[in-house]
Amino acid sequence: MSQDHPNLAVLVKGWPRLSETFIAQELVALEEAGQSFEIWSLRHPTDVKRHPLHDRLQAKVRYLPEYLYQEPDRVWAARAAAQALPGYAEAYRIWRADLARDPSRNRIRRFGQACVLAAEAPAEVLGFYAHFLHTPSSVARYAAIMRGLPWSFSAHAKDIWTSPEWELREKLSAAHFGANFGATCTGFGAKHLQDLAKGTPVDLIYHGLDLARFPEPPSRSWRQAKDPLKLMSVGRLVEKKGFDRLIAALALLPQDLDWHWTHIGGGGLNDLLQDMAEDAGVAQRITWRGACDQPEVIEAMRASDLFVLPSRIAKDGDRDGLPNVLMEAASQLLPILSTPVSAIPEFIDSGTHGLLSKDDPQALANAILSLARNPNMAQEMAEAALERLRRDFGMDPGIAQLVIRLDAMLQGS
Repeated sequence: MSQDHPNLAVLVKGWPRLSETFIAQELVALEEAGQSFEIWSLRHPTDVKRHPLHDRLQAKVRYLPEYLYQEPDRVWAARAAAQALPGYAEAYRIWRADLARDPSRNRIRRFGQACVLAAEAPAEVLGFYAHFLHTPSSVARYAAIMRGLPWSFSAHAKDIWTSPEWELREKLSAAHFGANFGATCTGFGAKHLQDLAKGTPVDLIYHGLDLARFPEPPSRSWRQAKDPLKLMSVGRLVEKKGFDRLIAALALLPQDLDWHWTHIGGGGLNDLLQDMAEDAGVAQRITWRGACDQPEVIEAMRASDLFVLPSRIAKDGDRDGLPNVLMEAASQLLPILSTPVSAIPEFIDSGTHGLLSKDDPQALANAILSLARNPNMAQEMAEAALERLRRDFGMDPGIAQLVIRLDAMLQGS
């Protein structure tokens, strides 16, 4: 293997992204475990800030054309080179069948990006590994077929629950040039994919948490029942995070409870949710901090009394997997209130490691009030969550399993 050109190409949607710390954590850990690779990103970064974790990565980052019309010379040159590859005709046939079922510009863009990847990836590349089973895996799959190489994926949440079943089945089927292997970060998602798979092994590999990246939990001065309650949340302002229902819940809290909620994260519903808070009469008790880097997030967690993530299933089926922010909150001994959606109960047993509430506003309000009035209960659950995190959700076992899978793929075994 050339030192300048590793034999693994890793595809991501965008690099770097503040909201995808779990990917950065994995790639840094793979690199530190001796895995060499280059990153190929489908999009350029949009976040102004970076996590310190991003700066630890040594891998070279290459950017595919985000939109084909922006780099026409590059795209046409790549397609001409791709057409000379042994698997181009088969990749084109498969793409045309996909396009017939998904006649979208995005599908066209995927094939163009795949041509660029297949044409420009160094000859030393022996396999592709894509984060997310939808768009990045489509690009990896088409390019792999063109080059006659194996590909693999790590699936997460939206890519599992909003992708059409025909596409998932074909990406998981050896008869349709499916993946060499797949990994996913929740038992809930793993079972769903394993039920669809024909020829592709799908491993449950929890992201876990690299606790070496986090400070030891603070020596908390636990609040008393009559003290002000400092709530916080971290998450994109999108439907599946449930922040609209949290705002409605906050409006239901009794007047004698002194509370303040801080939200960290950006997203398309920012203006709508701030308007909701105004209409509900709670805007003066809310701080919207926008996107923050990880040190800022941890600092806020250490200064808060309760972490709230009211996840729910969106109308299009999108939902969380097991959000890393729950484990991050646990690492800082911060009590947790969430919902029993998807894989969240795989980490939190309600009543033991935190509370899992229904996602309707009244149920959320009742849960907040219960934790506010029973700080000893909140403390006991926070301590139990930290213990579980340390015992069962470390990062190293998953990285070791992933290294085994990637090495086997690259060695053709």
